Amino acid sequence: MPRQILFFLSLAAFLTSPAWAADAAAPELRTIDYRLPNGLRVILHPDHSAPLVAVDVWYDVGSGDEVLGRSGFAHLFEHMMFQGSRHTGEDQHFNLLRKSGASNINGTTNTDRTNYFEVLPANQLETALWLESDRMGWLPDLLTQNSLNNQRDVVRNERRQRYDNVPYGKERFAINQLLYAEPHPYRYLTIGRHEDLEAAKLEDVRAFFDKWYAPSNASLCIAGDFDEPDARRLVEKWFADFPKMNRPTHVIVPPPPVAGPLRQVVEDPFARLRRVHFAWHSPAHFAKGDAELDILASALGAPGTGRLEQLLVHEKQWAQSVSVSQASARMSSVFHVTVDLRPEADLAVVEKAVLAEIARVCEEPIATAEVRRAIVSIESGFVWGLESLIARADTLQQYAQTLGKPDGFAWDLQRYRDADAAKVLLVARTVLTASARVEVVTMPASALPQAGSLPLATATTPTGGK
Repeated sequence: MPRQILFFLSLAAFLTSPAWAADAAAPELRTIDYRLPNGLRVILHPDHSAPLVAVDVWYDVGSGDEVLGRSGFAHLFEHMMFQGSRHTGEDQHFNLLRKSGASNINGTTNTDRTNYFEVLPANQLETALWLESDRMGWLPDLLTQNSLNNQRDVVRNERRQRYDNVPYGKERFAINQLLYAEPHPYRYLTIGRHEDLEAAKLEDVRAFFDKWYAPSNASLCIAGDFDEPDARRLVEKWFADFPKMNRPTHVIVPPPPVAGPLRQVVEDPFARLRRVHFAWHSPAHFAKGDAELDILASALGAPGTGRLEQLLVHEKQWAQSVSVSQASARMSSVFHVTVDLRPEADLAVVEKAVLAEIARVCEEPIATAEVRRAIVSIESGFVWGLESLIARADTLQQYAQTLGKPDGFAWDLQRYRDADAAKVLLVARTVLTASARVEVVTMPASALPQAGSLPLATATTPTGGK
């Protein structure tokens, strides 16, 4: 049966059930969690349903650990990790994995961590462990000025392709700059600034590796078709000889207060529609209130059922699309409301309508049916998101890093099952205040009025209340 049909059947059962999934069991994934003497955390998740294995290495460092003048450094270093190490040779990582039958090879960086992963045939597990071990221990041997210059150019081009020269790229930077003042590390996004990337020196790269890429600051997850004794033996073989090093200290920087409401208009030559984007600081990932804001985001913006979606897209037909989300991160999160306007829509009317609905959810509780619908959607997405080995490995890693244990599924789901309309209301009243609100309006170049009739580019102006 197609999963969409299963979803709506489960949704109907959920909304009509008195218990509404409170008694449903959380997913249970078998995990083995231990540490090597040098501090490397090892998470094993056996699954013999397919002859594949995923190897996922997390380093507990992201752009949130950067300092002023070094934005983009965590992501730049992620690229450097694929340049080669002592025993693999220069620029051979991808080539060796492809020859081993790997189907999914990559690395990613966000505010809170950097990860490297590959999915291979089960009989190639040792190949992946050897490669990850070699760059964990012997990457500096192949860190050269040429490789730094090469990857710095690659990262700067990535910024141009994904941020600078795409629709609404300016908006992403503008939102963060309104929310985070200097020197908060979340201010410049993970991609960083061109001038900071240009200023990176080879000794900075080596120092970054020495500080953050220690076994004590890393975790290795193996998920898939393996025998536990064999996996333990291979991990011991390739990682146990690394020396024990002190775990680096993370500096948690709280979000700065916003002297809002603030409103900024940016001109975007790549955008074709006007966009209005509201944002607020919100509770950190897994903190109290984080789950309630996920529920509220669904009640406001879920496709087909969300309040703003219904009002702006279907009823009034003022908007092309609506997006509402709670973007969770370790130091602080951001609650976003984004609306892409139709050409004929009145911007001021749309802004007023959005803020009126925000005021409404801060004054009266959302309906129980809205809470239930959000929870079943979140739970369904959660379970479907565990289908792939690498997604499971990443989820186990996330729990291990943030909660201190990889088996956090039951606790995580219970956050949502314990939520109700009254709790959502309390969090909304605390977070979605006018004084904490920032707003960025994107104006396509073709939609701009005559000069002088609208504040442009970096103009930041106070606006009224909710």
